[in-house]
Amino acid sequence: MFIDRAKITIKAGDGGNGITSFLHFKGKVGGGPDGGDGGKGGDIIFVADRHVSSLADYYYKTKFVAESGAPGGPKQCFGKAGKDLILKVPCGTVIRDKETGNIIADMFSDGQRRVVLTGGDGGKGNARFTNARRHAPHFSQTGEKTTSRQVLLELKTIADVGLVGFPNVGKSTILSRITKARPKIANYHFTTLSPNLGVCEYYDNQFTVADIPGLIEGASEGFGLGIEFLRHIERTRMLVHVVDISGIEGRDPYEDYLKINAELKKYGKELAKVKQIVVANKCDAYSAEEKLKEFKKKVKGRKVIPISALTGDGLDELKKAIFETLQTLPELKPLEYEEFNYVKPERLDYEILREGETFVVTGTLVEVLKRNVVMDDMNSLSYLQKVLKDRGIIDELRKMGANEKSTVIIGGEEFEFVD
Repeated sequence: MFIDRAKITIKAGDGGNGITSFLHFKGKVGGGPDGGDGGKGGDIIFVADRHVSSLADYYYKTKFVAESGAPGGPKQCFGKAGKDLILKVPCGTVIRDKETGNIIADMFSDGQRRVVLTGGDGGKGNARFTNARRHAPHFSQTGEKTTSRQVLLELKTIADVGLVGFPNVGKSTILSRITKARPKIANYHFTTLSPNLGVCEYYDNQFTVADIPGLIEGASEGFGLGIEFLRHIERTRMLVHVVDISGIEGRDPYEDYLKINAELKKYGKELAKVKQIVVANKCDAYSAEEKLKEFKKKVKGRKVIPISALTGDGLDELKKAIFETLQTLPELKPLEYEEFNYVKPERLDYEILREGETFVVTGTLVEVLKRNVVMDDMNSLSYLQKVLKDRGIIDELRKMGANEKSTVIIGGEEFEFVD
């Protein structure tokens, strides 16, 4: 099954918890604190791999979680860091944030790596909380919890040349004759159900060719398979527009030519501007010569290359024309976009909301305090009180009207305001 779009949920690993531990050895009753820090959580890393051809790996499995960091140990031992999770995608995959639609990365080149989510930091052990006045802290810090995110993966085939045209005009046969690709070939419509990619060798040079399936009239509006695959043409440097000059199926070659170009224009003006070479296939059929003359008269300003993919006539001229045209065109480049990042907040801020006599303190500062404070430890609560005072939160609560009858909620815990 060819899958070129997927929606997945990703989550970096949580940080490991720091531990509360005290040194114990023979002859020493009260050893000092020796709790170690927790390990960092694993990252979510996307890697472009030319050996991966579709997003099928993300069709049935849609949730990917990196390994969490291990908790710290006694004797100030650090916890083991969680393993990074490597997600391989085809070259040409665009990664977007589902919520905003912003582009996170364009995985354009083989081997390209992108850290999309960073693992949580490990919590500090109680050995890290000692100071001149607090010699034996009975609390430690929990690891940083990460947030899951939803991302959209969209594959846009990267190729030098895109073969376009109505179904059954011979695109797959052309691809099989000028490259080593072996697409399915049969005498019925929609034989090709996914883009096929091949490499064409022209003397000492190479260029990639993609067979884009499913284009019919109305493709840009969802008819046939075209709307599913028009996006793959966006990443091509030029198009080879194939028409069935024999008219064996009762269609007019020129009408087909106009309809396909109309669909390209409807899909996007930039797509309609892509350089085209027009190829008249099936010239070995009866009466094809007369129809070719009529077709050339109607197609003005564009060279028409007559070929027969079945017999091989004209294929050398086609490869030469493609190569010479490519020399005049710019190289393929990644998308130009403003990169979107999932970043950790660098500034600790807070906000106080009042609901009657209840005051709720929220913000990134509160999230850090939730990790640092142990509610059943007096030293830890003293640390909380000091932070609230130093950050000006207590003064601001007082200005907002907090008194001894007020309740203050911090991180889901309720406190009585004592002035």
